[in-house]
Amino acid sequence: MTKLLQLVPEYRERVWGGRRLRAEGPPVGEAWIVYEHNRIAAGPWAGRTLAEAAEAEGEALQGRAAAARTGKRFPLLLKLLDCADWLSVQVHPNDEQANRLHGLGHFGKTEAWHLLAVEPGARLIAGVKPGAAPEAVAKAIREGSIMDWVQYHSVQAGDTVYIPAGTLHALGPGLFLYEIQQTSDITYRIYDWGRPASAGRELHVDESVIAVNPRLSGDLTPAPRLRADGRQPLVSGEYFSLEVMTGAAGPVVSNTGGESFHALTVVEGAAEVVCGNDHVVLKPYENIIVAADAGEYAVRPLGPYRMLRAWVPEAGD
Repeated sequence: MTKLLQLVPEYRERVWGGRRLRAEGPPVGEAWIVYEHNRIAAGPWAGRTLAEAAEAEGEALQGRAAAARTGKRFPLLLKLLDCADWLSVQVHPNDEQANRLHGLGHFGKTEAWHLLAVEPGARLIAGVKPGAAPEAVAKAIREGSIMDWVQYHSVQAGDTVYIPAGTLHALGPGLFLYEIQQTSDITYRIYDWGRPASAGRELHVDESVIAVNPRLSGDLTPAPRLRADGRQPLVSGEYFSLEVMTGAAGPVVSNTGGESFHALTVVEGAAEVVCGNDHVVLKPYENIIVAADAGEYAVRPLGPYRMLRAWVPEAGD
């Protein structure tokens, strides 16, 4: 198996989408850049899906930590989101709720956002107002008055927001971001800004009441002060870790150690990823999977670059 897997993104049209991801045609809200049904662009697995490679290669591709959590299913879903309008106010279930409401084999959806570009005045929603009683929040969901309770946050480029399952949330217009989440797309809509449910955007009132946790309001980490060369953590949780890498002067050497694959996404500049005889050049918003059994690999700058690296931590890390 090649140690570097480049994937073909999938673009999803959304009523709230913008023009950053595709200039022509209907607005695109999401680019699914790493998920289990992406096609592999080149090499022995060309044309096959990441899910097929994960099933066949197991720990060699995914690593010990990922296999311990999701077996042979690829454990993460990575996206780019271009928000020209408000997304629905929504909530995601945790693992136990996903299994109970949707059947065994489903996963909850804890996620995090790393803000790549923020227009002046842009905001997002994460959580409800402090001190809100669960009974009051449930009543507001059922009566359609949840907007009286939501908590708005102002953000800037470089901020990272951790959204555990159960957190009420919504992204606002003027945000362009990278999203990392569990391998799940279970979403319960609470409020959709008056959009017609007939457009396939129905509300999920009963499920939302079960899933929402009023004590959660997300965890916002301000943009770090980036060095010319180095790595800085952005978020680390039970299901994923994310860091930003910057480089300009020389190669940065890393090692997967068999623990987890590394998912690399360039967000500024360009860089070359080298592992043995394999090498791939990444430009902005291109990405690659480094297999867990790759061991040592290097990222070489092609001028100054900024890159996001995601992986699955071992339990207890």
